[in-house]
Amino acid sequence: MAEVKASLICGVVVAFLSSAVLAVVEDLDDTFKQARLDDVWLVDFYAPWCGYCKKLEPIWQDVGAELKSSGSPVRVGKMDATAYSGIASEFGVRGYPTIKLLKGDLAYNYKGPRTKDDIIEFANRVAGPAVRALPSKQMFEHMMKRHDVLFVYVGGESPLKEKYIDVASELIVYTYFFSASEDVLPETVTLPELPSVVVFKDGAYFTYDEYEDGTLSSWVNKERFQGYLEIDGFTLYELGETGSVWIKLTLIQRVAKEYREHFNRDFQFGHMDGNDYINSLIMGEVTVPSVIILNTSNEQYFLPSEPTETMEQLVQFINSVLNGSAQAYGGDGIIQRVKRVAFDARSTIMSVFRSSPILGCFLFGLPLGVISLMCYGICTAESDDSADDIDLLKREGLTDEEEEEEDERRHGLAFNLNRE
Repeated sequence: MAEVKASLICGVVVAFLSSAVLAVVEDLDDTFKQARLDDVWLVDFYAPWCGYCKKLEPIWQDVGAELKSSGSPVRVGKMDATAYSGIASEFGVRGYPTIKLLKGDLAYNYKGPRTKDDIIEFANRVAGPAVRALPSKQMFEHMMKRHDVLFVYVGGESPLKEKYIDVASELIVYTYFFSASEDVLPETVTLPELPSVVVFKDGAYFTYDEYEDGTLSSWVNKERFQGYLEIDGFTLYELGETGSVWIKLTLIQRVAKEYREHFNRDFQFGHMDGNDYINSLIMGEVTVPSVIILNTSNEQYFLPSEPTETMEQLVQFINSVLNGSAQAYGGDGIIQRVKRVAFDARSTIMSVFRSSPILGCFLFGLPLGVISLMCYGICTAESDDSADDIDLLKREGLTDEEEEEEDERRHGLAFNLNRE
C-alpha cells in the first residue's frame, strides 16, 4: 500500500513539473493583438504540419523555462499561424517557423541559428535598452572579454548620438551598442575628436569617419563582423546585406589584417569548411582549397584565372575584381534565374531519392502517371472528333440521291451482318 502511495505521489509531482514547464510558453490566440503592448514578447509563429516547427518545439520549451527562471521580463509564447492567419499576416509572417520579438510597436525578426543559447541571447539583447552605458573601466574590460565586436559611443549629447541611438534601435538584432565617457577607455585609445563612435575588434579599434565611411548605419553594418571569420549559411545570409563577401578556403588572414585599409570597405574576409554550401550557391563545383569572391548584391562570383599561392597573387586578384578586369560569373539575370529554378528542382528531387527512393517514386511517379493518362485521353478524344469531322465532310459533298444510296448501302450492310 505504501508503494502505491509513493508511486501516486511521484506521478503527481511529475505531472505538476510537466505542467509548470509547459506553462512558461503561452498558447496565444486572437486576443494577443491587444494584450501584447503591455509586455515584451518572444513569439514562435508555427504551423502544426511543419517539420521544422516540430523540431523547434522542445528547444522553445527550454527557452521559455530559462527566461522564466532567470527573471527575464520577456514573456514567451507560440501562435498557430494557420489558425490565426490574420494576426500572423499583420506581423509579416511568410514562412514557418518565424520567431519575432515584439517590443511596444516594434517587431524584431530573429534570423540566427535555432539553438537555445542563441535565441536567449537575442531575446535578452533586444529586450533591453538600445544603448547600454559603461560606467567604469571594470565594466568596459568585462564587456571586451564577452564580445568579439564592441561598438561604443564616446562623448556627450550631440546629433551624432541621436544617429547612434537610431542605428542601435535598428541593428540591435545583430549586436550590442554601448556608450561611455572618455576616461572609461584604456589609456592606449586615442580619439581624433569628441564625440566619436568606436568599434573594438581584432585586437584593435577603429573610429567612424562620416566623410570617408558614409552613413553610420552602413558603417556599423559592415564593421559588426570580425576581420576574418568562419562563415556558414547564417553568417553568409547576414553578410548579404553588407556588399561583397570573400570566402577563403586557405589561409588569407595576413591579407585581411595587413590590407585592411585598402579592402575593408568592399570586402569581408573569411573561410568556409568544405564546399557543399558554396557549390549549391554558385551551381557549380569548387575544389578545396580554393579562393572565391562573392558579390552578394548581384549574386556574381569571381574565380582567379591563375593560382593564388602567395599574398601578392591574392592582392592582385582582389584588385582585379575592384578595377573590373576579372571575369564575372553568375549574376541575377533572367537566364541565371531559370538555371537556379532548374538547379533547385534537380537538387530537391535528388535529395528525396537519396533519402527515400520509395517515397521519391511515389511523389514523382504518381503525378507523371496521371499526366500521361490525361494526355492519352486528350489525344484519343481529338482522334475521334477528327474521324467524325471527316465523315461529315464526305457527307456534305454528296448529292441528295447519292446520300440516300449511301444510307441504303449502310443499312443493307447492317442487315447482312445481323443475318449472319
